[in-house]
Amino acid sequence: LGKNYNDGMMLTAEIAEKERIPKKFLELILLDLKKAGYVSSKQGAGGGYYLVKNPNKITVAEIYRLFDGAIALLPCVSEKFYERCPDCKNEKSCPLKRSFSVLRVQTYSLMSQMTLSSML
Repeated sequence: LGKNYNDGMMLTAEIAEKERIPKKFLELILLDLKKAGYVSSKQGAGGGYYLVKNPNKITVAEIYRLFDGAIALLPCVSEKFYERCPDCKNEKSCPLKRSFSVLRVQTYSLMSQMTLSSML
């Protein structure tokens, strides 16, 4: 859909064939993207799926979070999906937390600068 942003709608079967994705799997992905407001669809002749938002404005971080959740590698450093680590005795002095916090910030920074267009 990103490759064809200015070319109108695409049928699920057409996308599946071009990208070599099983159609049923693609339909699940498209439904999640639709629920999140990234794509929309029209039924009937001339219908199909299309991106609602310009691919230059969709970041890898947004899509990653939609499908995989936290960008952080440890739950205790996640901003949106925080969970205390079950065996951590003291979060404030945990060396892993400090290191993985830096890693999360850098990973998020890179992912939020990359757009769907830049990946295509």
